[in-house]
Amino acid sequence: MPEARTVKRRTKSEDSAKADQASTSSSERPRLRDAERTSKAILAAATKEFAERGYGGARVDAIAERAKINKRMLYHYFGGKDALYVAVLEGSYIAIRSAEARLDLSHRSPADGMRELVVFTWQYFLDHPEFLGILSTENMHKARFLKRSARIFELHSPLVSEISGLLDRGAAAGDFRPDCDPVKIYMSIAALGSFFLTNRWTLSTIFRRNLSDKAEIDAWGEHIVDVIFAYLRP
Repeated sequence: MPEARTVKRRTKSEDSAKADQASTSSSERPRLRDAERTSKAILAAATKEFAERGYGGARVDAIAERAKINKRMLYHYFGGKDALYVAVLEGSYIAIRSAEARLDLSHRSPADGMRELVVFTWQYFLDHPEFLGILSTENMHKARFLKRSARIFELHSPLVSEISGLLDRGAAAGDFRPDCDPVKIYMSIAALGSFFLTNRWTLSTIFRRNLSDKAEIDAWGEHIVDVIFAYLRP
């Protein structure tokens, strides 16, 4: 009988411990979700602030106000303006690289895959003007903050590998010229898109043509495709 009572006590104790763990776990989950939401809100607000005002003009107070949090919480999550700016840079690159990965270029024909990459890049620039704003700001600083990121190089390796695969398969099939540099191809795609969008206001004035008109934007997207394929033609 004493042994039975001891077993019962242990069972109750174990049940109580499990209940406490479950309670703790369930209470931690909402906190984690709140932390994730707060972090995302800060990053979204910071992205807008840095894109609109640049690094020098951006203010931590303004970012906190946009995110609807107090400034101390911002410092708690990111440490300060520099670290937050680096996080924004990383987040901007992660977003576009993740979207590119979903194109699944390795399972497309070389021509279809290259066209898809060009069209996607152009549309991404159109849909995310803040991305070009952030890049413009960082280039003014000669990539001083980007060099602090430990993740930035590994983010771009898969993209270069995917483009290399398209080029190699295209050359083997006789569709593309051989020995094309995947980095130069991507730089050409990005340059043709970003130059148009970041300079369309001055170019519209100089050439008396509304480059913000949908027909002009669509035509330029096709022009980028034509230029890239003209270069790739064997």
